This record gives sequence, C-alpha cells and structure tokens, in this order.
Amino acid sequence: MFKKLIILFFAIMPLALVAQETKIAFVNSQEIFGMMPELGAIETQLNTKQEQVKKNAAALENEYNLKMEEFKKSDDEVTEALLLDRQKQIQQIEERYQAFIQNSQKEVQDLQQKLLAPVQEKMQKAIQAVGEEKGYTYILDLSSGSVAYHSTTAIDANPLVKAKLGIN
Repeated sequence: MFKKLIILFFAIMPLALVAQETKIAFVNSQEIFGMMPELGAIETQLNTKQEQVKKNAAALENEYNLKMEEFKKSDDEVTEALLLDRQKQIQQIEERYQAFIQNSQKEVQDLQQKLLAPVQEKMQKAIQAVGEEKGYTYILDLSSGSVAYHSTTAIDANPLVKAKLGIN
C-alpha cells in the first residue's frame, strides 16, 4: 500500500509542476519613463547645457562674421600674402566652429546618458520588484516589444531549440 502511494505521488508530481500557473503582465516603459519625476530636473540641466553651447557657438559665428566683413572691406591694394593670411584665419575659424559643434553635441549626449541612466535603472528595478512581489513569470514591455522581466523559474528553451535544430 505504501509503495503504491509513493508510485502515485511520483506519477502525479510532474503533472503538478506542469500545472503551475504562468503569470504574464505587461508594461509600457516609455509611458512610465515619461512620468518619472526626475525628468524635470534632468531636462533643466540639459537645457542649461544646450544654452551654453548656443552662446559659445554664437560667439564663434560672430568672430567669423567680423573676419568676413574685415576681409570684404580690405582695400584693393592688399598684398597676396596678406590676402592668403586672412583666408587662412577664416578657414581656421570655420574649422574651430565645426570641431566645437561636434564636441558640444557629444558632451550633451554624454550628459544626457549620464543623467538618464540612474532613472532607467530605477524603473527597471521597480519592474523587477513588481514581478517578484506579484509572482509574474514574465513582464512584457509593449513599447519595445521585449521582455522587461523574467523570473528565475522561467524555462530556458534555448537547449530544446538547439537540439531540435541539431546545434550543439
């Protein structure tokens, strides 16, 4: 009798494991991220940085315009050496301007990434906490079409698919 009970237990146990409920939820991370309270301060910092860039770019543009006016107003009796020197000065200002714009864009992008990374991490941790607290197996992200969270009990089907394809 005891042996039959043990055999019955082992026969029913796999069914119980399969019958576990898979709970799936979804989020829209873009919507949530857009509502994060930290974004106001980040936007202010980025706007301040962009205004500094605009101000410095305007100063370079002004310098360029002054050199161009000086070049145009020069009298016809300017030597070729002086003419070449002024053209070189204008070209150097153009090059400085282009380098400044490129460097400034990179600085703004780097600042944006630096400021947004902790907010994105905070949101991801909140999604993970909700998944763990509510017992979700998966939380799907509708905005990116990806999985925002999966539990440690989720089954990795990679080995099964590889075996089906004959991949080691």
